[in-house]
Amino acid sequence: MKSKILIIIIFAGILFSCNKVLDVSPQSEISDNDAWRDPALVETFINNIYRNIDNPPNGGDGVLIGQYVDEMHDQWYSFFEFHNSLLTPDFLGAYDWFHAVWGDFYKNIRSCNIFLENIDKVPFTESQKALKDRMTGEVIFLRAFLYHQLTSLYGGVPLITNAYTLNDDFEIERSSYKDCIDFITSECDKAAALLPLSHSGDNIGRASKGAALALKSRTLLYAASDLHNLTVFPGYAHQDLLGYTDGNRQERWTAAKNAAKAVIDLNKYKLFKGDPSPGDSIPLNMQGIFLTKQTSEDIFVRFYAIKSRDNRLGKVAGPNGYHLYGEDTPVGEMVDDYEMADGTAFDWNNPIHAAQPYKNREPRFYADILYEGAYFKPRPKDVQPLDPFGVIQVGIWEKWDAGSNQKVEVYGLDSRKSVIDNFNGGFTGYYLRKLIDPAVDAQYSSQDVPWRYIRYAEILLNYAEACVELGEDGEARTYINKIRKRAGMPDVTASGALLREKCRHERRIELAFEDHRFFDVRRWLIGPKAYQQLSGVLPVYKLLPDKTTAAVPVITPIVVQESNWLDKAYFFPISRDEMNKNSMLIQNPGYE
Repeated sequence: MKSKILIIIIFAGILFSCNKVLDVSPQSEISDNDAWRDPALVETFINNIYRNIDNPPNGGDGVLIGQYVDEMHDQWYSFFEFHNSLLTPDFLGAYDWFHAVWGDFYKNIRSCNIFLENIDKVPFTESQKALKDRMTGEVIFLRAFLYHQLTSLYGGVPLITNAYTLNDDFEIERSSYKDCIDFITSECDKAAALLPLSHSGDNIGRASKGAALALKSRTLLYAASDLHNLTVFPGYAHQDLLGYTDGNRQERWTAAKNAAKAVIDLNKYKLFKGDPSPGDSIPLNMQGIFLTKQTSEDIFVRFYAIKSRDNRLGKVAGPNGYHLYGEDTPVGEMVDDYEMADGTAFDWNNPIHAAQPYKNREPRFYADILYEGAYFKPRPKDVQPLDPFGVIQVGIWEKWDAGSNQKVEVYGLDSRKSVIDNFNGGFTGYYLRKLIDPAVDAQYSSQDVPWRYIRYAEILLNYAEACVELGEDGEARTYINKIRKRAGMPDVTASGALLREKCRHERRIELAFEDHRFFDVRRWLIGPKAYQQLSGVLPVYKLLPDKTTAAVPVITPIVVQESNWLDKAYFFPISRDEMNKNSMLIQNPGYE
């Protein structure tokens, strides 16, 4: 199998053998002079920028942003603190979360600026003009990608487009939110003009024209949303850092719609198995999006090598009954939002639903969630005698012990009181199936399935949301129903405010666990709804009057953790260290 460009970004001395360089420079470093006289080393410089952009599996630790919103639960105490809005300039409450580190973003932005200041020094031949354009477009895109992440967390941030040196003045103020969005979108346009529509061979995974236009779509969708157009902090003196201060919101929704349509009109992408055949297994189709190395809806993707240990999500999120860590477990709020197969809402107050909550659910539920009684994969050899079938066990079996003449409780292999690695068991009664490759023995190996930063389904939902907000209900339904058709679900027929809710629901389910919900909750201003509590379930196989054990469990919802929302959490605090370095920085509201 050919290696992909984002898999094997290690060191220049490994990737490229250049005797002239190795004779004069340390083998683990590339000097400035060396880098800008050799296009191959320039490409390695770019590869390291890719390597250092935000990586949702977090450089190997399997951290998904879903654990910081109403998607997932984690065991760490800092997770509890984050869900109770205990962020301060001194404590971000997000244990080992790359997103929280302002300085890491700017370090990588500086690398982009160094490249853009030096690219004209590189001795490209006339035949290498396309190579130079591609490289330049990639770095412009990557810088825009980093600034989009910053503005999504902090609002307006300092726009730095030159590589500071030790002799420069580091004092710089935050640009307005509007100026940041204008900069990001103009950079996306520049990148799109330089980048090819597609890549081949070892270049698959590099930014393309579609990736640049898709980033513009996401940026403009966020910019048009409530968080940046309504006054959330009326007493804050610097409203321009948080959003727009004019009334041209209709224009912003139109821009968001047009940006998404520009990606659609490339005619480059289509939904993976978007028109299922009658005999298709829809859950397997949906799983295939994330287990297939390349699909028709990939726009911007990060690839991995199985031996690199970069993508350890299978180990971190997998059930403890497989000797895995049992972290990042789906919460009841997320699981309960998956519809019934007929498109109606699941409801614990419905006695039929409550009696068998995992029956007749929509196909994406079975593709995404591991629940009591779900088949996963064969157990490790030492566990197979206890479970030869590979079925998830998070419940309790009440059994009669004739020897002691009393009821005893036997805990499932994947529960917190399992005989297998109980210290690693999840708390919610659910485990993640989506994004996990069952063919990989995650106890010993990392998975090499890609992480999809941007896929085509998001673009269709971006377009639909903008149409909803512009009152173009028919167009919105058309694109929402493309997603639902692929998922084996009936069409949405709603309009008006109900269609807005249907559109948001579809985004929650289709893009579940892909690091969208955290930002959607904030831009829609639904923090108080999303941060109430985190729930789970307790399945119990009851002891029957004849002293046998029921074959079907009674499944009871439980509260796993209380949450507490404060509006300050709509934006991150700038750390005190950064504030001390730059006296011109203004702190976000609620953190003074």
